[in-house]
Amino acid sequence: MKSLIADDDRATGQILQRTLEKWGVESVVAENGADAWTILEADPEIGLGIFDWMMPFVEGPALCRKIRASRGHDHMYLLLLTNRDSRTDIVAGLDAGADDYIVKPFDPDELRARVHVGLRVLALQRTLAERARELQAATTSLTKLRTLIPICSYCKKIRSDQEDWEQLEDYLSTQTDLEFSHGVCPHCYDKVMQ
Repeated sequence: MKSLIADDDRATGQILQRTLEKWGVESVVAENGADAWTILEADPEIGLGIFDWMMPFVEGPALCRKIRASRGHDHMYLLLLTNRDSRTDIVAGLDAGADDYIVKPFDPDELRARVHVGLRVLALQRTLAERARELQAATTSLTKLRTLIPICSYCKKIRSDQEDWEQLEDYLSTQTDLEFSHGVCPHCYDKVMQ
């Protein structure tokens, strides 16, 4: 997992970076909101963002809004880190698109807990996206099977899209993920053995 830290205070940025990397989270640090946006545009792998509220050029809440409006990073888990601790500020930060809010000076254990919540949410999003892709593939296969299959009533061969006639198992194995094993049913066995 990659994260982006945006804080105009270099010391805070470095502390956050070292702390996250101890927890196995690769981190990139930007010193203002504009640089953070440039980094995000260049790296689609960034999934976690920790942003200071007050930064030059683009402040934390504005950066959150910009990310939520974008297509490439709207899935990110965003934390605002700030000295502002009034209820109004917290609500404003969350309304801007932040998923969580941490007040400076931050407690390392609280930060760890909140970052791990974000990592769990991101892992669930990845799993959900993979399941959606699997469901789409299954739906596509099912749709192929629902179509009318032209079959010879005598030899049971299937007419393909190229107007060739092929065995049923060949047709189904090229159109789906089905695999076949062959055997002989008792009725056919009796016919063959006579």
